[in-house]
Amino acid sequence: MTRLRRGLARLLGARPPLLQVGAVCLDPATGRVLLITSRGTGRWIIPKGWPMPGRSLAEAALQEAWEEAGVRAKSGEEMGSYHYDKDQDRGFAVPVEVRVFLVAVEALADDFPERGERRRRWFAPSEAAGLVAEPELAALLRTLASPPSPAASPPALPPARA
Repeated sequence: MTRLRRGLARLLGARPPLLQVGAVCLDPATGRVLLITSRGTGRWIIPKGWPMPGRSLAEAALQEAWEEAGVRAKSGEEMGSYHYDKDQDRGFAVPVEVRVFLVAVEALADDFPERGERRRRWFAPSEAAGLVAEPELAALLRTLASPPSPAASPPALPPARA
């Protein structure tokens, strides 16, 4: 790494983290959580994004859940936060704190803004915790008990599009 890059990385690392909001989308009937894939790497994540002017953090998390996963829900309770480094252009990363809201899924839409850009899938919380890259997010997911309800099933996902 060049001297200039090291200096810039040190400066960027010294600043407070940027803020994002995220939604852990829970099916209340089964206790399963919905993960989506990231657009860049295809790894499993929760819906998340930047705060939105004129909206509370909880409202912004609900909007992200809609845009990225097609989730319809009315409320979200804050359940904690996690940190990660967001890669930027030219190889730099900036620290980000994600405030996470627990969202009870009422319905899943077949058509939503990022439908063609992501996959989505239901997981038991412990399985979801093993799939996400961020240890603090995994710990939050592990706090969710997955009640055994063999008769209940999560809201149906639409058929895969070719």
